[in-house]
Amino acid sequence: MRRWEGGDPGVSNQKTPTTILLTPERKFHSFGYAARDFYHDLDPTESKHWLYFEKFKMKLHTTGNLTMETDLTAANGKKVKALEIFAYALQFFKEQALKELSDQGGSDFENTEVRWVITVPAIWKQPAKQFMRQAAYKAGMASPENPEQLIIALEPEAASIYCRKLRLHQMIDLSSRAPVNGYSPSDTIGTGFTQGKEHVRRNRQSRTFMVENVIGEIWSELEEGDRYIVVDSGGGTVDMTVHQIRLPEGHLKELYKATGGPYGSLGVDYEFEKLLCKIFGEDFIEQFKIKRPAAWVDLMIAFESRKRAAAPDRTNPLNITLPFSFIDYYKKFRGHSVEHALRKSNVDFVKWSSQGMLRMSPDAMNALFKPTIDQIVQHLSEVFDKPEVTNVKFLFLVGGFAESPLLQQAVQSAFGSRCRVIIPQDVGLTILKGAVLFGLDPAVIKVRRSPLTYGVGVLNRFVEGKHPPEKLLVKDGTRWCTDVFDKFISADQSVALGETVTRSYTPAKPSQLVIVINIYSSEQDNVSFITEPGVKKCGTLRLDLTGTDASVPSRREIKTLMQFGDTEIKAMAVDVATSKSVKVGIDFLNY
Repeated sequence: MRRWEGGDPGVSNQKTPTTILLTPERKFHSFGYAARDFYHDLDPTESKHWLYFEKFKMKLHTTGNLTMETDLTAANGKKVKALEIFAYALQFFKEQALKELSDQGGSDFENTEVRWVITVPAIWKQPAKQFMRQAAYKAGMASPENPEQLIIALEPEAASIYCRKLRLHQMIDLSSRAPVNGYSPSDTIGTGFTQGKEHVRRNRQSRTFMVENVIGEIWSELEEGDRYIVVDSGGGTVDMTVHQIRLPEGHLKELYKATGGPYGSLGVDYEFEKLLCKIFGEDFIEQFKIKRPAAWVDLMIAFESRKRAAAPDRTNPLNITLPFSFIDYYKKFRGHSVEHALRKSNVDFVKWSSQGMLRMSPDAMNALFKPTIDQIVQHLSEVFDKPEVTNVKFLFLVGGFAESPLLQQAVQSAFGSRCRVIIPQDVGLTILKGAVLFGLDPAVIKVRRSPLTYGVGVLNRFVEGKHPPEKLLVKDGTRWCTDVFDKFISADQSVALGETVTRSYTPAKPSQLVIVINIYSSEQDNVSFITEPGVKKCGTLRLDLTGTDASVPSRREIKTLMQFGDTEIKAMAVDVATSKSVKVGIDFLNY
């Protein structure tokens, strides 16, 4: 769906900003551009009662101890539960999509007829994935009774699935020595894009012919065992994953656990904010954001469109319009003009132009990108140095931030000698399209790597000389060793889809109706005790034994199966004596 109301001037963007507006009564009002524009047009006296949130998706990544109770802070400083905000956003998407389907199909579509796929960054931890699922249940997309109506897909995996379906004319190959899409590499990338588009327009006929003969699928260049890396750079995070191809079906195997970090294009916005603080003073910027939130949004919109005009070979300056209320409020606040502040500040590459604009030299703009791009290149270098990542044939650069010529150039010059750097043409939509393919066939990724070591704490028989004496526990004359870490799966271990880890548990007392087992995780491989540094309690496994026969043998055995090869961790349990299934919940959010 491309028809989102009210895009920005100067930015033809298929993505909606992550912004949401609630009324003063905390009811959902609008999402995306509509929310932003409405909030914008409110009178300042009124707008301070409305709750406006932007760029809130990053909160799930940055909150270490995420729970159902985690709060988000609106522009006016008021707090709302994150779960409510996410549920409102998902409900909005659900209603928009069902309406669009009904309009196109001519009959009403029910939610029950839809399978939803929500994509999340691969580096999100289990609680964040479970949080998304809970928010989707709250939004009515699926329910605990029908969990399979919703699939959680990992963004770089989705991109990877899409990239392997690409034909050559749908990509821009930054590294080929021969002309691609009708331009030679000596042309700068920037002009290459427009020329590539022109070329496609002129060659409509030859293009259909190309598809019919299926010449030049990137796929035909990939053989069994080939490796490629997908770098997904979005607004908040950059994620990467390394895949290897398994023929004949072309299933994918993850060679190296997904990694990344908060190095998205928001980092560039943050640098711009730091620059403003340097020129006008942090105290003023903080006050301005609170007192004139709509004008602050305006300023960031103006910056966004200039940010997209930044390119490696740009020579003319970039002008950013300062909102009138910025200039006005600054004079009130400081007692001198914005122009004076710019002259006084020692930021030499930002000037004041007589039309009321900040004039930035291209170097000044590029400097705002530098920290974020450096972190991405640095992180990629570390991944390339891993032994599992030798002989990578292609690097696919995807995600919204991949549209930036500055990022493209940095990645190409750093890694172009090691592999071919390729960018799909509609790079911002790669993940969306891949997620659709994943929803149609979730089994396409056959092997994943566990990001952490998982296990539980158990009691073992105490062995002299093997176990530390401080772990000794004597119970009814039996000597036990406490806090033993029983490992289900190691960090980085390859796990196939559908592969399960099985353990049996016995209730301590026959009358016991609920067994709660704590799950622990660690980034280390070899963990012996749950008390070791770096081992954290991360969730619980809850076996519900109610409703099973009272006439069971005195010693019951509950067999538990856990699956780690999927995008989410799942569990099942069976009572061995009666082969009845036992209700089981695995919880990483509320424990």
